[in-house]
Amino acid sequence: MAEETATTAPTTDAPATERRPPRSGPGGGGGREGGGGRKYFRRKKVCKFCTEKIEAINYKDVRLLAQFVAESGKIVPRRLTGVCTPHQRRLSSAIKQARNIALLPFAGRAS
Repeated sequence: MAEETATTAPTTDAPATERRPPRSGPGGGGGREGGGGRKYFRRKKVCKFCTEKIEAINYKDVRLLAQFVAESGKIVPRRLTGVCTPHQRRLSSAIKQARNIALLPFAGRAS
């Protein structure tokens, strides 16, 4: 039994970098290579506030703020919305301010 479980040293004849088959499934593979991988090319998200040149994020603008709040009531993270860091900071403080004066709900709808 001891002979069967003994490990063998790797051979030096094999190339240093092995080619793996492309992953399948969500997020697998990379980029736009053919065979496996993603079905579409994900476009880089751009900040809505920078493109529309919105300088001040007003806490009274509930229609704008509601776009960045999930149904559960959570603030949607910037990796999902594409908002840049300084605008995300202003946006989150405006959402919190609107919640405090009851313009936006703290929690989502109860099911």
